[in-house]
Amino acid sequence: MSAEEFDSYTRGKTLFYGQNGASYGAEVYMDNRRVRWSFLDGQCKEGEWYEEAGHICFVYDDNPDPQCWTFRKEGSGLVARFQNSPGTTDLYEADDLGQEMICLGPEIGV
Repeated sequence: MSAEEFDSYTRGKTLFYGQNGASYGAEVYMDNRRVRWSFLDGQCKEGEWYEEAGHICFVYDDNPDPQCWTFRKEGSGLVARFQNSPGTTDLYEADDLGQEMICLGPEIGV
């Protein structure tokens, strides 16, 4: 998918991703290519995405190293392939993982 196609498909949505039949994570796609990612563990990462050399690359506030993917529309959703580590299993857009994307506040010690 091109950046325009990806933005048109994702903007304003929360997409849940699965891998090998199990939940992997979820991402909220906001305006101005901003995103919020979670491995569905209550911890969320803020970031943004951009297109580079035909890939959709994500950088997050806690990690400036780009995480680049290719996306394609297949069936009723997206399939994502991680480009930083060829040979990894694809992620697929899952309709219902039976989980919710919850972002807990920062951990505060006593």
